[in-house]
Amino acid sequence: MQSREKEILKVAEKMVRKGGYNAFSFREIADKVGIKSSSVHYHFPTKADLGAAVAFYYTENFLDRLGNLDELIKARKDPIKTYIKVFRDALTKDKHMCLCGLLGAEVNGLPPEVAGQVKIFFERNIEWLTQAYLLKNGTTAAKKAAMHTLALLEGSMILSNVLGDIKVFDKSIDSLA
Repeated sequence: MQSREKEILKVAEKMVRKGGYNAFSFREIADKVGIKSSSVHYHFPTKADLGAAVAFYYTENFLDRLGNLDELIKARKDPIKTYIKVFRDALTKDKHMCLCGLLGAEVNGLPPEVAGQVKIFFERNIEWLTQAYLLKNGTTAAKKAAMHTLALLEGSMILSNVLGDIKVFDKSIDSLA
């Protein structure tokens, strides 16, 4: 990926994480990157192309931040706590919501290619968490625990953001720790 493409994706990601799919335009992105709108279109012909690329880019970065499960276990790190930390950091350090959580709420109004990438985010996260629960305690209900964890974290982000209090997030998820 070219550096200009990455720059466009980063700017678009911030905009979407603040306000959802309709919170960005090619012109606004071009202004923030310091290029012409036609240059954004060169890399991403349509808004749907850009939206799908942003969701893909976010998913890859999110999973990279989690790390390799086997390496976490070998280092005696709790993968579930690692997962929770990535969500908490989004609120405290990034000061943003989960991009795919926001887009997930809008999924019925998204172009199919964007909705497809959002679905992949959730599938891959459920898969990662399922494996984490299996490795951590071998539970037979690992997938159920994974879906519960993801739903609880996404919902807790929303509550914390709406109420403007990180303590709400912490209290909401204390059953996971």
